[in-house]
Amino acid sequence: MSGSISRGRMAHYGGEAAEQQIARDYERRGYVVACRRWRGAGGEIDLIARNGDEIVFVEVKKSRTRQGAAERINRRQIARIQASAQEFLEGEPMGQLTPMRFDVALVDANGVFEIVENAFGHD
Repeated sequence: MSGSISRGRMAHYGGEAAEQQIARDYERRGYVVACRRWRGAGGEIDLIARNGDEIVFVEVKKSRTRQGAAERINRRQIARIQASAQEFLEGEPMGQLTPMRFDVALVDANGVFEIVENAFGHD
């Protein structure tokens, strides 16, 4: 039992480190990270960044490989992220008309990452 707790704890810390790494990359590129782990009724969004008027919702996935991280994203999760994003946009001055996109950050076990901009649309 303690082995699974340790693995779970390590996965949690690894996920947090990956999110911090990706947040720093967005900031380096001039974005303002507005929220980390924002929770709405639909669930959690890992990072929410601003670039001028545009809002960028970022899902961070960490796995042994970047391909493995990409494979961990499913339709149900995309729908949850989109629902949470809609809720977040309710508090924005332009509401649902706010320019936005959904990015996915794929991080491997070595910390090498790839950011896929506009990874999935807003249906």
